[in-house]
Amino acid sequence: MARTIPIFAEKRQSTAASLEFRVSPPLALYVHVPWCVQKCPYCDFNSHEADGAIPEREYVDALIADLQAALPLIWGRPVVSVFFGGGTPSLLSPAAIDELIAAFRALAMLSPEAEITLEANPGTVEAGKFAGFRAAGVNRLSLGIQSFNDDHLKALGRIHGAAEARRAAQLAGEYFPAFNLDLMYGLPGQTLKQSLSDVEIALSFRPPHLSCYQLTLEPNTRFAAFPPELPEGDTCADMQEAIEARLATAGYANYETSAFAQPDRQCRHNLNYWYFGDYLGIGAGAHSKLTLHDSVLRQMRWKHPKAYLENSRKGNPVQEDNQVEVASLPFEFLMNALRLADGFHPGLFEARTARPLSTILPQLRAAEAEGLLDVGPEKIAPTLKGRRFLNVLLERFLEDR
Repeated sequence: MARTIPIFAEKRQSTAASLEFRVSPPLALYVHVPWCVQKCPYCDFNSHEADGAIPEREYVDALIADLQAALPLIWGRPVVSVFFGGGTPSLLSPAAIDELIAAFRALAMLSPEAEITLEANPGTVEAGKFAGFRAAGVNRLSLGIQSFNDDHLKALGRIHGAAEARRAAQLAGEYFPAFNLDLMYGLPGQTLKQSLSDVEIALSFRPPHLSCYQLTLEPNTRFAAFPPELPEGDTCADMQEAIEARLATAGYANYETSAFAQPDRQCRHNLNYWYFGDYLGIGAGAHSKLTLHDSVLRQMRWKHPKAYLENSRKGNPVQEDNQVEVASLPFEFLMNALRLADGFHPGLFEARTARPLSTILPQLRAAEAEGLLDVGPEKIAPTLKGRRFLNVLLERFLEDR
């Protein structure tokens, strides 16, 4: 799934202007599980190869203690969604997931209708685990398929093969009322026809949600150090357009840059990110964004699993703690909300930033004049051109900064 990358100030900043938030945004809970069987060469997430059995008991205790320590920041606020991300959360046992969800219900105001998502890799699941995760309360699964082609999976360094990917997708549909399949395109040696073949196979399992990302070479990854030969940019653009067209004919709306969903099946947890809602992140390296009455707080937990466990035992799971600068709030809001095809209601800008829309009106009009943005009384949304050149659109709101 797509993840937000919070922006931190170098040190704690005092707000240069007064803020007053009248209503708190919706609150989500993110739970990071940092271990994988094997680190993928393209992955820049906070994940670490498990050296034998993971310290499940110690980590579950640390997560619960982490949540308990954070409760004063979220008193009285219902939690609308939970997302177990990683790493590979499916390395945890169903019993561990059950204990964690029970703790979330007991300690926080977890909504009875909360969407509870767990990420899983096909190489770490089987029918018994799926049944256990569902019984524990997980009601949405996100499967890191990436491809149904054995050659491409091998090139990506995945631990599963095409047969395991198909089996996992089938089981997801049998056990979970909602599930997502993650796919990548622009893979080493991949053709346009092969990228569409992955989509066709995925559609055969009738997933309510699909995520389709172009493979990019991220800094500090094995692929960055030893780059594979990837399809040319024009070929990748053709893949993107073809995938979007095929999924549209299949009834999937491209509601966010890389996310496609059947009607009313969008990922509620990720929508909360894009609408600049709040989230409490617990676990190694997890990020939080919390709106207080007069400021927006960002936190990051200790990144390395050992450091996180050691500091959690001392009652100090948070490594960084910063207030977002007032001047940064408009851009941070737009960086998220303009990923959405439908954009946002103009009133949401002030609700999430405590700044009037007039703060960015000149930039909005300039982007509209360039054909990057549609600005109306009920909706501000990127045009098709604005979605294709999202970075260019966002730069329009950085010029004065």
